[in-house]
Amino acid sequence: MEKDWSTVEVLRHARHDWMNKIQLIKGNLSLSKYDRAKEIIDEIVVEAQNEAKLSNLNIPQFASLLFTYNWENHSFQIEYEVLDDVKCRKLDDQFLESWTRSFFARLDDSVKPFHDNHLSVLIEPQEDGIRLFFDFSGIITERESIRSYLGEQHQAIRMKMEELSEQELALEVFMPFSRGLE
Repeated sequence: MEKDWSTVEVLRHARHDWMNKIQLIKGNLSLSKYDRAKEIIDEIVVEAQNEAKLSNLNIPQFASLLFTYNWENHSFQIEYEVLDDVKCRKLDDQFLESWTRSFFARLDDSVKPFHDNHLSVLIEPQEDGIRLFFDFSGIITERESIRSYLGEQHQAIRMKMEELSEQELALEVFMPFSRGLE
C-alpha cells in the first residue's frame, strides 16, 4: 500500500534519522572512538551525496519510494547508490515507481520476517535508459514466488536474473527511455 507522506511526517522522520546519526557521533566521541566517529560522518556524507544524485535524476516518484521505504515496516531494509546524476528526462517515472513498489512488495512477502535482510539498489543512468541492479542478501523463503513474478512479461523493461538462492537475489533491470516523454 502506497503511503502519502505529509510534509510534517517527512520532516519528522528526517529529523529522527538525523538525531540518531548525531547521537552515534556523540557516543563515539564520548568514548574517544574518534576513528569510528569520522567513519560515521563519512557515511553520512556519502548518503547525502546519493540523496542529492537521486533527487537530480528527475524521477521524483521513484526517488520518493527509495527515500521513504525504510521508514515503514518491511521485512528488509534498502540502501541505494547512484552512479551518475544524469537527468532521466524521457523515463516513465510512474511506471518505474509502480514496478519497483510491486517488486519490493513481492520480495517483502517472500523473505523471512525479523531477519537481517538487506537490498542494495545500484542506479546507473545511461544515454538510452536507466539500469538498476538489485542485490538482496538475507533469507528467501518463497523463491518460486519471486521467480514467477520476475518471469512475468513487462514490455517497458528488460530483466536478467543473475542469481536466486535461499540467501541471495541478484537482478539487473533495464528501462529504456520512452520516446513520447519529454
